[in-house]
Amino acid sequence: MPVINRIAAFADEMKEWRQHFHMNPELGTECHETAAFVAARLREFGVDEIHEGIATTGIVALIRGKAPGPVIGLRADMDALPITEQTGAPHASKIPGRMHACGHDGHTAMLLGAAKYLAETRNFEGTVALIFQPAEETGGGADVMVAEGMLDRFDIAEVYAIHTAPGIPLGEFATRPGALMAAVDTFYINIKGKGGHGAMPHLAQDPVIAACSMAMAIQTIVSRNHDPVRDLVVTVAQIHTGIVDNVIPETAYLDGTIRTFDKETQAMVMRRMQEIVAGQAASFGVEAHLEYEVGFPPTINDPDRARFASEIAGEVGVAVDPDHPRKMGAEDFSFMLEQRPGAYLFLGNGDTPYVHNPRFDFDDSAAPFGASFFARLIERRLAAV
Repeated sequence: MPVINRIAAFADEMKEWRQHFHMNPELGTECHETAAFVAARLREFGVDEIHEGIATTGIVALIRGKAPGPVIGLRADMDALPITEQTGAPHASKIPGRMHACGHDGHTAMLLGAAKYLAETRNFEGTVALIFQPAEETGGGADVMVAEGMLDRFDIAEVYAIHTAPGIPLGEFATRPGALMAAVDTFYINIKGKGGHGAMPHLAQDPVIAACSMAMAIQTIVSRNHDPVRDLVVTVAQIHTGIVDNVIPETAYLDGTIRTFDKETQAMVMRRMQEIVAGQAASFGVEAHLEYEVGFPPTINDPDRARFASEIAGEVGVAVDPDHPRKMGAEDFSFMLEQRPGAYLFLGNGDTPYVHNPRFDFDDSAAPFGASFFARLIERRLAAV
């Protein structure tokens, strides 16, 4: 059996923890009950130190091995999403409009499972820093934890994390050296024209037509300004304007997401967005304001750590893909990887609805694989002589 026998023995406990988190989802930095539950379990396991209140509700817990040595960070995110659950599961969310639709309940349970095992065995030389992070989905909690000095405060030398992955067979791991996921930026465009009667458009300055034209022009950034063999996504996600069928409204609003892998491409998109919005506004005689919000950086694995993590994944998983295609999704663990070498991996959840779907549910049988990966990584990376 690829998973660690001791971890397999308390798989039912991890399932109970995970389903407790699933029934009691919390958003953003306000993961108070989740953090309290995590801290209570860590005290039961006998970890050496528990530091709470980082980035509001984040936790860093330390487990020391048999001798001094480096500090390795293992991270799990704890927050849920503002989605109404439709799984119909017995352990479905008890809070309307909130659910664990991205598997963070499973991530937290897996790291707790690794913590229980490592606190029992301590078959390593050095220290494990267990990082339980809030606000991955909405608040960039990893950025806040780094800004508050977490990595320096606990002298963390390397960092690792796992994310559940529907579409990958259950128990299989996937990662790659270098860029694994994209940077994510967001744009917001507010247009102000002159309202009027729908039957007399010549007396108005129509923001609807301007918004539609901007949306179409923005798509040319990918099709006409960017090398087609390189990765770039520019998506207009919302257009809002008007409330009556015979009235030209005064305002319109657009927003969307941008995914890039390098600073040069990001700078080009920012420049073209500004030029397009200004030019389209002038051509239609309206005013337009662009707000471009730089978000998470790309998730870039250290090549050596990614290869090492793939070796460990091959030991404890059903299989491993060490050169998985990079994704246009984004992840705030990138802020930690900007500061410390490490790796981010996907763990297969099988043929299930995708994440951020109201029917998604973490498969509890995946948890022993993830917990075993974390535990074996520590035992190999901090091998006791």
